[in-house]
Amino acid sequence: MPNKGIDVMIADDHVLMREGLKQLLELETDIDVIAQAGDGEEAVEQALEYTPDVVLLDINMPKMNGIDVLRRFKDLGIKSKVIMLTIHEDREYLFETMKIGANGYVLKDSDADSLIKAIRGVNKGQTYIQPSIASLLMEDMDKQDEESNNELLKIQSLTKREYEVLTLIAEGLNNRDIANRLYISEKTVKNHVSSILKKLEVNDRIQAAIFAFKTNIKKI
Repeated sequence: MPNKGIDVMIADDHVLMREGLKQLLELETDIDVIAQAGDGEEAVEQALEYTPDVVLLDINMPKMNGIDVLRRFKDLGIKSKVIMLTIHEDREYLFETMKIGANGYVLKDSDADSLIKAIRGVNKGQTYIQPSIASLLMEDMDKQDEESNNELLKIQSLTKREYEVLTLIAEGLNNRDIANRLYISEKTVKNHVSSILKKLEVNDRIQAAIFAFKTNIKKI
């Protein structure tokens, strides 16, 4: 008995893109394009109806973008493997789709061999990231790691009292309220705030509060 072919659905809002991919994929004896979708809502409906093995999912689509479609797949328990079709400018979205659980990433301008390799790989349970995308992700991860390290160093540069003042700034307290809470003078609070702004390299209390929320500082 011959092995079952790979059932594929193409979700992309450009008709020419879908038709081109369909013709390309159906040259392969083990791949069948069983459904197409032109927007995010249709992608969810078609995936539920046809239960494809692999979905080629464009990140940028009307009604519901690829990220939201992927989330919806997970919410609905759709078991199809998902390969994100992306362009270089979509790199900021890739980390989000990685967290949600996409199985592969292929650039739209990649060669046919890369796409076919990705489809066969993810269908077997593998994760496929096109090498050129992998290098982009590594660059972004390095930048994120560097930014996190810089933020940590800034927090560590605060004294214990400055850290306490920062947590109260994040709560929305003014200098007088902070002084009353910590049993120190308002002038001392003002000095601490000036030092905090300088160490965190921010311009005002609002930016300091945002920094506190972003780095998820804890109350002491």
